[in-house]
Amino acid sequence: MRKLATLLLAVLFVSTSALAQEAPKKEKQPQDARVDQNKFRQLKDVLPTPNDQRTASGAPGHQYTQQKVDYVMDIRLDEANDRIYGDETITYHNNSKDALEYLWVQLDQNMRAPDSKTPLAQSKGASGWQTPDQFVTTNMGKAKDFGFKIEAVKYEDGRDLSHTINRTMMRINLPQPLASGSTFKFRIKWNYLINDINKDGGRSGLETFPDGNKNYTIAQFFPRLAVYDNVEGWQNMQFWGRSEFALEFGDYDVKLTVPADHITEATGELQNEKDVLTRTQRKRFEQARKSFKNPVMIVTQAEAEVAEKGRSTKTKTWHFKAKNVRDYAFASSRKYIWDAMATNVNGKTVMAISLYPKEGNPLWEEHSTRAVATTLVEYSKLTFDYPYSKAISVHSERQGMEYPMICFNFGRPNPDGTYSDRTKKGMIGVIIHEVGHNFFPMIVNSDERQWTWMDEGLNSFVEILAEDVYDPVLFASNPAKDITRYMGGDQSNISPIMSQGDYVKQFGPNAYSKPAAGLYMLRKTIMGPELFDYAFRTYSKRWMFKHPTPADFFRTMEDASGMDLDWFWRGWFYTTDYVDLGIKEVKPLYLTDKPNERTAGLIKQYPAYFKGLGELMFLTTKKEDSNSAALDKHLATLSADKKAALKETPKFMYQVEFEKPGGIPMPIIVELTYADGTKKRETFPAQIWMKDDAKVYRVFTSAQEVTNITVDPDFETADVDTSNNSWPKKEANKFDNFKNKTKG
Repeated sequence: MRKLATLLLAVLFVSTSALAQEAPKKEKQPQDARVDQNKFRQLKDVLPTPNDQRTASGAPGHQYTQQKVDYVMDIRLDEANDRIYGDETITYHNNSKDALEYLWVQLDQNMRAPDSKTPLAQSKGASGWQTPDQFVTTNMGKAKDFGFKIEAVKYEDGRDLSHTINRTMMRINLPQPLASGSTFKFRIKWNYLINDINKDGGRSGLETFPDGNKNYTIAQFFPRLAVYDNVEGWQNMQFWGRSEFALEFGDYDVKLTVPADHITEATGELQNEKDVLTRTQRKRFEQARKSFKNPVMIVTQAEAEVAEKGRSTKTKTWHFKAKNVRDYAFASSRKYIWDAMATNVNGKTVMAISLYPKEGNPLWEEHSTRAVATTLVEYSKLTFDYPYSKAISVHSERQGMEYPMICFNFGRPNPDGTYSDRTKKGMIGVIIHEVGHNFFPMIVNSDERQWTWMDEGLNSFVEILAEDVYDPVLFASNPAKDITRYMGGDQSNISPIMSQGDYVKQFGPNAYSKPAAGLYMLRKTIMGPELFDYAFRTYSKRWMFKHPTPADFFRTMEDASGMDLDWFWRGWFYTTDYVDLGIKEVKPLYLTDKPNERTAGLIKQYPAYFKGLGELMFLTTKKEDSNSAALDKHLATLSADKKAALKETPKFMYQVEFEKPGGIPMPIIVELTYADGTKKRETFPAQIWMKDDAKVYRVFTSAQEVTNITVDPDFETADVDTSNNSWPKKEANKFDNFKNKTKG
C-alpha cells in the first residue's frame, strides 16, 4: 500500500505541477516585495513586547498590579427640579509600583455642559430642509445649564484641595507624590441638572411621561477616578460622548434619598429593606428568592398605577453596599412594576430582576426577567460563574446602557399593548446584550475608551449564543453572512476594528457586528467549539476583575488552544480587507502512459531520478489519451489481502484551482455533488494559503462523476462575493459593483 501511495504521490506531484504551469504567470513583483508581506507572518511586529505585568501567554504577569478606589456617597434626587446632589468621599489605593504626582477624575456630565467642545467637534453643513421645531432648537434655543457644578474639593480634614478641571477631566493636584502602597482620601461635593433622554439625549437621565411622572435611570452621575496603569499610565482621554469608560474596581457605600413613593434599585446589596419596603413587598421578595421557574410580582401593575397618581413630598433613603464593582448606577420612579425570579448559576442563586412602567407591558412582564435569567446562565457557561447576587433590567423608552448589576433597556409596545416580532426581538436582544455587559466589561474590565470592540464585540458574540437559546426561531441568523454587506462596502468608509472608537467610521458594524462575526467564525469554522470555548473561558477567568488589553486576548486564545491565529487577527482586526474565495478552474484528469511536454522535458533532464522510480503513470487533461495500463498492471501484482484493503479505483479525477481575490485567508470548505445526488464535504485549513496567497490546487477523486463543486456552501466564512463559489459557474450573485468599489 505504501509503495502504491508513494508512486501515485510522485506522479501527482510531477503531473499536477506541470498542469499548474498552464495558469497565467504573475506580473513581476514590486521591489518592496522583499519585505515579508505574508498573511501568516507573526504579529510580533504589532503586539506590545511581553513583560512581567503582561506575559507572552496572555496571562497577567507576576508583577501585575491595579489600583483600587472606594466610594462613600450621599445622593439626593430632587424630583421637583430634576437635579442630583451628591457628596462623596473617595479613598484611592495606589497599588502600582509608581509614585503618583496627581490623580485624574472623570467628569462625564461635562460632555453636555454649555461650554462643551463635543458639539463643536462635529462637522455640520446646512440642511436643505428643517421643521420649524428643528430650526428653533438649533438656532434659537439657549444652552441648558448641564454639566457638573463642583461645589467643593477638599482634603479629608476639610481643607480645600487644589484641582484643575479640563472639560471632562479633573486633575487632583496632590501635595506630595502618593507613594506605592499608600492611600489618599478626599471629598467632592457636587450637583447637576438631569437631562431628559428623549429631548437632550444621553446614556442616562430621565424620561418624562404625559402625566408629569418621571422615570430616572441615573448613571455617570458622580465624579469617578480614571484608570492608572503602570505600563500605559493614566487613561485620561476626554469623553466625547461615544467611546465609553475605563474605571477601577472598588467598594461602594451609597445612600440614595428619593421621594418616599418611589421604587429604587441600584448596584449593590440593599442594607435597609425594612425601612424602604412594605411587609408585603418583603414577603413577595422572599417568595421570589425561591421561585426558579416564574417571576414573582413584588409590585403589581395595579399597585404601580395607584402609586403614579400621587406625589409624595416626603423622602426615603435607600442604602446599598457593593463590593468589587467598577461603577455605580441606580433607577428610581413611582411608576415601577417590579418583578423578580431566582436563577440557578451552577448551584448559586442569583436574582433576575426587572423594573418597568405600565407602558412596557405586556411585553416586559412576559420576557424581561426571563431574558435576564437566560443571559446569566448562558454567559456563565462560556466565561465564569456570575459573581454578583443580582442582575436588574430597567425599562426606559430609548435607552440601551449597562452598569454593574443594572442596565437600562428599550423596547416598548404600542399604546394598546400590541407589538410586532421586530419590537419583541429588539427588546429581548437589548436586554440580553446589556445584561451580558456585566461580564464584558464590568468584570472582564477592558478599556472601552480605547478599544470599544473588547467589550461590545465580545459581548455581541456571546449574545448571539444566548439569544439562540432563548428563542432560536426569533433570533435565527448567520453572523458570517450578515457581515458581508459591510465588509464588501466602500473601503474608504470602513475602519479597522483595532481603531480608537472616537474616529471609527460606521461605529456599529466596526465595534459590534464585525468582531462578533469574527469570533463566531473562529468558534464554528476555524477552531471548533471545543478549542474555542476552552480558550475563551481561559481568557475570561484570567482577566475577571482585571484590565485586559487586545494583546492579552489574542495571546490567550492562541496559548490556550494551541492554534496560531496571527493570520486571523491581522486580517480581521488590523485591516479592512475582506474575504473572497472561489473556484478559478476545474480540469478533469485522466491516467495516461504519455508524459506531457513539460514532464517529458524533466525526464530527459533527470534520467537517473526517473529511472529509479520504475514504471510511471502520468496525468492528462485529454480524455483521448487516457490509459490506465500501468496502474492495472501494478494492482494485479498485489496480494488478495492488500487488494481488500484498497478503496475502489477512482473513475473520475478533477484538479480544482481555487482563487483568493480577497485579502483575508480562510479555510476552504468544499462540497462535492455526485451524479446520484449524494454530497461530500472537505475542509482545508486557512494555512493552505501560506505558500501562495492567490491560488492553490487540490485534486479530487471519486467513483462517480462530480456534477457540482461549491465553496462555502453554508456561508460560514464571510465571503463577500459568491459569484465564483460554484462549478459549473452559476449566475452572478454579488453585491452591486463590489469589485469596482474595492479596486485601488
